[in-house]
Amino acid sequence: MNTLQQKINEYRPLGDVICQEITQAIQKLGLVELGESGFPVFEQADFRLVVDPYSRCEDLAGYWYGAHKRLIGQIQFHGDGSFYAKYDVLKPHPTKKHYFIDVMNAWGKEGYIKTEPKLLEMPE
Repeated sequence: MNTLQQKINEYRPLGDVICQEITQAIQKLGLVELGESGFPVFEQADFRLVVDPYSRCEDLAGYWYGAHKRLIGQIQFHGDGSFYAKYDVLKPHPTKKHYFIDVMNAWGKEGYIKTEPKLLEMPE
């Protein structure tokens, strides 16, 4: 069984690329800063090993926290080589006036990373 540090070291190169992709996707929307939380940085996540309830594999999960230990993002590397990540944006959409960007989602595997913002309607 892998130790936590071994898993972190194993996924660090891919994790760095995922964080860069999330950051670039947010910046492409026209947002150059996110406030106090900044953009995701792999090494700043709080990592732990979790058991995937479906596959029963041991996954590496990382959590980013902002002020007052508020969860602002997470990333999970699955035993099959895939991953899923999300990171809080919580900003008005720069071109769609009636929407704000809740989170930036990312998923895929090494060599194939997709990102997509989750948009929500502005509350009235």
